[in-house]
Parts: sequence; structure tokens; C-alpha cells
Amino acid sequence: MNPPPSAVPREASHWCELSVEQKTSGFAAWLGWFFDGLDLHLYTLVATVFVASLLQQDTQSPSVARYASIIQAAFLLGWALGGAFFGFIGDRLGRSRTLVLTILTYAIFTGLSFFAQNWWHLMIFRFLAALGIGGEWAVGASLLSETWPKTWRPWIAATLQCAVNCGILAAIFAVHLLQSASWYQPRTVFLVGVLPALVTLWIRKAVPETEEWTAAQADKKIPSSLQLFGPKIRRTTWIAMTLCAISLTGHWTFMFWQQGFILQHSEVRNLPETLKQAIPLKALFWMMMGSLLGNFGAGWLAKKFGYNRALSSMFFVYFILMFMAFITPWSLPVTYAFYAAIGFVQGVFALFTMCLPPLFPTLLRTTGAGFCYNFGRIFAAVGTVFFGIFAKVGDFSQCLWYASFLFVPAAVLAWWLPREE
Repeated sequence: MNPPPSAVPREASHWCELSVEQKTSGFAAWLGWFFDGLDLHLYTLVATVFVASLLQQDTQSPSVARYASIIQAAFLLGWALGGAFFGFIGDRLGRSRTLVLTILTYAIFTGLSFFAQNWWHLMIFRFLAALGIGGEWAVGASLLSETWPKTWRPWIAATLQCAVNCGILAAIFAVHLLQSASWYQPRTVFLVGVLPALVTLWIRKAVPETEEWTAAQADKKIPSSLQLFGPKIRRTTWIAMTLCAISLTGHWTFMFWQQGFILQHSEVRNLPETLKQAIPLKALFWMMMGSLLGNFGAGWLAKKFGYNRALSSMFFVYFILMFMAFITPWSLPVTYAFYAAIGFVQGVFALFTMCLPPLFPTLLRTTGAGFCYNFGRIFAAVGTVFFGIFAKVGDFSQCLWYASFLFVPAAVLAWWLPREE
């Protein structure tokens, strides 16, 4: 006998109760985010030396910092446009098929960065790779929000963000391993970025489209993207978009310029080049260790107090830590400790994964989440260049200290973010 139409299936409360499709979609999204992190930070780890080699200038040259930041800005812009573009595609083509397209995009163009001969070649390749990385976020988030139990979402968000952290750690390991080879050149690290393309063969075969997307596709007319600013959800769109813009600008200003800051540290500046190149890797390692814990800390806060309070409190702590870290010089060990602590509060960005997609209707889900989150990266692209240009030459602590104040309005806006109904 069939259950009455009004009966609502009980959500799984244990791992063994999850379906094969749920587990498969979760693993596919996790892999997509893992390789996101890998391809994302291959450039930041070698940016200074690679751009210097392309310009045929010394790494201390102001031109190197300027062009490196322009390349990173182009990457963030591509990330933003990719989130909007593939979000649009994901609502029409489906989550699984679009996930494959995003991974192929960033794998191919990260690999092609190996062949760059001028700084603008690298800028183009990084921009195109970013289209896929930005798109994968929106598609992966929507895939899991539609397949996994609602009560699991804070922990899903934490686990997905850990995938990015693990990908960054893999990038650190890959760069460290390659640097020990006698034939090493900075450009060789980009060949590692081709590996994600192999995963798409499995995803295309094993990951089905979500039932929610399939049902919505069959029963409803596909809405226009302009409806994001329609009467019903425009308030949600504006608040989410502004929050992402402010917070991501502060975050990415830190993530890019922290490497320049650590290389100019008084205990690092005069080290031999062979020892000096390991310092940014170590700093990023401690940051990722903190972030791995912070993802689950953010999940716990969201589970106990709700997304709004969790977001607001972590953004405020982000401000305090950056303010303290860069207001005055600290010893190198204390700087590492600050990096680890800042990494912990970066777990706040894991919460956007699961709190944004459900705020939008099903057939606007990847469009809405992708547009709002990645729109913030356009501002982050401008902010990365802006704060770098207005910093004193060789003093990145100034631009990082100024950027810390962006997390104050972010903490306020988080209270206004609509709650999922």
C-alpha cells in the first residue's frame, strides 16, 4: 500500500541511512572542491617568482607586485563571472552535467598556464581557469543542498570547505615536492592542475541529476535570471550580494597580500633564497590547519545559534585578529600563530555553502547563490589591487590592517541575511 501523498519521508539521521545517490553526490562535490583548492592556490604559491621570471625582473621590483596583483584580480573577476555563468547553466542543464563542465574548464586552463610566455598570457589562462572554479562552487553547493538532509547542512558545509583546505595543502605539498627537484621551474606546478580532468569521467557516469531539479524542470517554466531582482526575492539578493562583496574583499586582500607580508618580515627578508621560499608555504600550512578546525567550529555555531549569529560573530573575530596581527610587528612564531587563528575564523565562508542556495527558488538556486557569492569576487578583485597600490612599498601590513575594517560591516549585515523558511 502506498503512503498518503501528504506523508513526508523521514530524513536520514545516520550515515548508514543515506542513499547511494546521496553519498555519491557528496563525494563528487567534495572532489570538485578539493581540486578547486588545488588549482586555486598553485598560482598564489609561485606568483612572485613566476611573474618576476616572465617580466625578467627581480622579485623585489614594484612591477612584479603590480602585475601579480593584476593577474590575481583577473582571476577573481573570472571566478565571479564563472559563478554567474555556470550558475545559469546549472539551473538549465542540471547539476551533474554542469559540475563536469566546471571541473574540465579549470583543469584545462590551469594546465595551459605552464605555456605562458608573458604576464598577460598568464592573466588570460588564470581568468579562464577561474570561470570553472567559480562555477563549481555554485553547482556543488546546490547539488548537496538538494540531496542531503536539511539538518546535516552545517556539517556538510564544514566538510566541503575542508575539501578546499585539503586541496590547498595538496598544492603546498606539490610545490614543495617540485621545488626539491633539480629541474624545477615555477611554471611546472601548473601541470599538477590538469589532474582534476580525470575525475570528470567518474562523475559523469556515477552522479545522477537531483530529484528536486528534475521535478522542477518538468513542472515549471524556467524563470528568468532577472527574477533575482523581482519583488519576491530582491531583498534577499541585495543583502546576500552586499554581504559577500564586503567579506570576500577583506578575505581575498588578506589571502593574496599575506604572502608579500611574510616575505618582508624582518626575520625573513635577509634569509638565503633557498630558505626564504619555504616561509610562505609554512605560513599557509598553519593557516590551513586553523581553517580545517574553523570549518567545523563554524558548523557547530550555525547548528547551535543559527547561520546569522554564526556568520556575524566569526566576521567580528576576523576583524579583531587582522587588526591585531597587522597593527604592529610581531615575531615570526607569533605571526604564524595569528595566521592559524585567522585561518580558524575563515571557516565562516563554509557557512555560505549551505545557507545561500536554499534562500532561492529551485530553478534560480545555482543562479542566485552563484551570482551573490561570486559578485563579491568582483569587488574582491578590485580590492586586491586597490589595497596593494595604496600600501607603502614593501609594507603590506598597512594594506592588510586597512582591509580588516571591512569585516565590521560584514558582521552587521550578517544579522540581516534572511533566514531559510
